[in-house]
Amino acid sequence: MGLIGNILFPVSFSPSCVAMAPYVKRAADIFGARVTLLHVFNPITLSGVELLVRTPAEVAEEHLEIAREKLDHFLRAVFPAPENRRILADGDPATQIAQTARDGFDLIAIPSHAGNFRRMLLGSTAAKVLDAADCPVATSTHSATIAPRPLEHREWLCSIGLGEDSERVLRFAHRVTSEARVNLRIIHAIPSADRALPIQLDLEDQIQSEERRLARERIEDLQRKVGSHASVCIAVGPIKEALLEAVRQSDADALLIGRSPQPGPQGRLRDLTYAVVRDSPVPVMSV
Repeated sequence: MGLIGNILFPVSFSPSCVAMAPYVKRAADIFGARVTLLHVFNPITLSGVELLVRTPAEVAEEHLEIAREKLDHFLRAVFPAPENRRILADGDPATQIAQTARDGFDLIAIPSHAGNFRRMLLGSTAAKVLDAADCPVATSTHSATIAPRPLEHREWLCSIGLGEDSERVLRFAHRVTSEARVNLRIIHAIPSADRALPIQLDLEDQIQSEERRLARERIEDLQRKVGSHASVCIAVGPIKEALLEAVRQSDADALLIGRSPQPGPQGRLRDLTYAVVRDSPVPVMSV
């Protein structure tokens, strides 16, 4: 089996999930993967009016039956049964998504809602999943308006630093793009000492400096270790802005970034990761 054989697609029956469906279907086609739809019913959201006239157990059971019926019919034409399983769970959505993904899933594909998610990412279910999940997580752009590119246009970018986790991230990017037959390009950002200066991109390899030279040597060493031969773009400026400017100029299909193996404030929950996911003009796969 390849790197991505089972995709978990959490759904809330929202327009964002409908808009995300073509991306998930596309990923499944590229990797030859199976898709499982997961809906998490949260009892906390039950109506207080209903609870005045019936017991909590009765209300919860009725809502579970309604959710099960909706899940059975949601996106059936895109993900027909029995090829694509459907799982109904109850509890906190982010917790249930992360726990379910540990049962043999290689990728979580979750929409990033265009409203509160983009303004206040840390309060969203998607943000909590990014922190809690052990497997890679693919998030969309503005989910209410996305439209998938044709399969013929496939270039993915991989953003790497030069730290100890860089080899793991690049190894994953090399393998996943090789399996998908996608062109890989590496982006590395060098922080600028003067934030007032414009972002510089050496897309044509015209800008040289000692720091750039050392960065390219380190990236070449990493590529040798993983067997990659991707082209490299070095950006200089505020890291997030430099990375996203490089993404915009590349017109790529997706961006791959690294997440720490450890959850929490000193691990996956890092400002840069969430800022990039929130503001990226293309879908992001964080690994």
